[in-house]
Amino acid sequence: MGKSVAHKLIEAHLVSGQMKPGEEIGLKIDQTLTQDATGTLVMLQFEAMQVPRVKTELSAQYVDHNLLQLDYKNADDHLFLLSACKKYGAWYSRPGNGVSHPVHMERFGIPGKTLLGSDSHTPAAGAMGMLAMGAGGLEVALAMAGEPMYMRMPKIMGVKLTGRFPDWVSAKDLILEMLRRHGVHGGFGKIVEYHGAGLQHLTAMDRHVIANMGTELGATTTVFPSDESVRRFLKAQGREKDWSALLPDKDAVYDETDAIDLSRLEPLIALPSSPGNVVPVSEVAGREIYQSYIGSSANPGFRDFAVPAMMLEGRQVHERVSLDINPTSRQILENLVAEELLEKLIRSGARIHQAGCNGCIGMGQAPATGKISLRTVPRNFPGRSGTKEDQVYLCSPETAAASALTGVITDPRSLNMPYPKYVEPETVRINTQMLIPPPAPGTPVELEKGPNIQPLPLFKTLTDHVSGPVLLKVGDNVSTDEIMPAGAQVLPYRSNIPEISKFVFSRVAPSFYDRALQHQRRDFMLVGGNNYGQGSSREHAALAPRYLGLKIVLAKSFARIHWQNLANFGILPLVFDDAGDYDRISQGDEMEVADIRKTLAAGDRFSVHNKTRKETYKLSHTLTSRQVEMVLEGSLINVVRKRQPR
Repeated sequence: MGKSVAHKLIEAHLVSGQMKPGEEIGLKIDQTLTQDATGTLVMLQFEAMQVPRVKTELSAQYVDHNLLQLDYKNADDHLFLLSACKKYGAWYSRPGNGVSHPVHMERFGIPGKTLLGSDSHTPAAGAMGMLAMGAGGLEVALAMAGEPMYMRMPKIMGVKLTGRFPDWVSAKDLILEMLRRHGVHGGFGKIVEYHGAGLQHLTAMDRHVIANMGTELGATTTVFPSDESVRRFLKAQGREKDWSALLPDKDAVYDETDAIDLSRLEPLIALPSSPGNVVPVSEVAGREIYQSYIGSSANPGFRDFAVPAMMLEGRQVHERVSLDINPTSRQILENLVAEELLEKLIRSGARIHQAGCNGCIGMGQAPATGKISLRTVPRNFPGRSGTKEDQVYLCSPETAAASALTGVITDPRSLNMPYPKYVEPETVRINTQMLIPPPAPGTPVELEKGPNIQPLPLFKTLTDHVSGPVLLKVGDNVSTDEIMPAGAQVLPYRSNIPEISKFVFSRVAPSFYDRALQHQRRDFMLVGGNNYGQGSSREHAALAPRYLGLKIVLAKSFARIHWQNLANFGILPLVFDDAGDYDRISQGDEMEVADIRKTLAAGDRFSVHNKTRKETYKLSHTLTSRQVEMVLEGSLINVVRKRQPR
């Protein structure tokens, strides 16, 4: 029986467990990626482990999220990260150098390697034949210390591609088609692997678009083969020596299958406020827009700026539209200048921003009240843009540029212009000046900590009896953006858990923090629907509620990374045996769970008593024995400390 690329990657890095779907496996991690919104905690956690230097083949820290320096906090944290990279042996990508995912792919990605990142879009590197996964920062810190990454063996979903894109259709439309078919949790517990003859028409950066947004499917990761397209990409980046072929066997077997004929795709768009709310652009054409935004890790390639520049040449952006251009790396910006494409964008009326994540995570570029913003970003969760009750639509660069010209949502096929004939350049200008390599081992370095960097809170072991109110009940697909918002107001406190905890659920339930303070000396619970905790890997969405007193979350189902983060910080995640019991619980109900430690030791079934309604519900957990130990000890950090010699 033939092997898929995903099976080959896992098999080559397997250190424990068996490759049977659902069983826990341990994987050797070759590389790690951290960004500044999560990296400060990772470095503090790594410091707490007292490991003198990273043990991976390569670790890289990027500053791409918190670029706005409204006061000292972000600037101080950047200096802390630089000092930590020098002390512990990691690469440092300076502010303004670019978004982590495309820069990592350009400079460090190697086919056949594993990559673990404290950013949920780390799977973008799967575009070049890597096994790349997002995780909570604590797991990344452990990987930097040489520990395996543990996960349940996913199913492999093979998607066969045939044909080639018609004019005005590109990679963003392919991943939007996958989201239209499978929704935001259709990839849960799966690796999505693309194969077939249609791959020859997808460049490495086209594949990046698809692998990046595979996260929005809820997938563990996305994998492409390392073929001639990847070789051409690495050759253009001056790294052809890092290329090796990694292909599926001709008789590769997949657990699930799907097929897409690229020639039958049309321009698609995701409506507010979910990446899975996808319709053809033609269905919503004519709606007036305020903003059109091109860039982000979801459309980071040179062609994603070149094609709009050619579309806009000699034309002017509509007077009511803000066309925001976010170059994804300084290298891309330099090449846009060299190819005389940046001038076309500027003359059309576009606004050029620094290379970074920017408005994608609510760090500036917020849209006007009640107005539509078209964006080539990966997510449109409620309020993520920084504007309350925003109307963010996700689309391709072609649709974004066409709509910027007309002032309304426009199917680019309706424009009276030929499709720009973009050809991928064989060579590009390479800029590595803002990547700082680690110094030689043994170089003395002191960590530089500003006043906003506070020690990590330590948590007590889980008690045998938890009793308290349901402090909040939420519906399906609640994202980590809604649990722990991003944006210019919140993200600067990412290294200060007491301060950032004040913003937990602030956009969903503004009174949550004050109510949590009233119960901090006792316990409280949360109740969620399906896919609770989807989206970003930010562990603050577990760590901050835990700091406030959260002990148990009851839900219909959990998103993978957030479920792991809950266990990492000693929060017990339980799933309703009967989903109908979710409807029987109201916010404010007093709940009780007894014999917790005994139940965790004996099995997976819990009885949760609703004291207010005098009802009892059956719930289960799917934690491994390793995760049970984390929950019982109060956190994974406690487990690690307990194992250290005294």
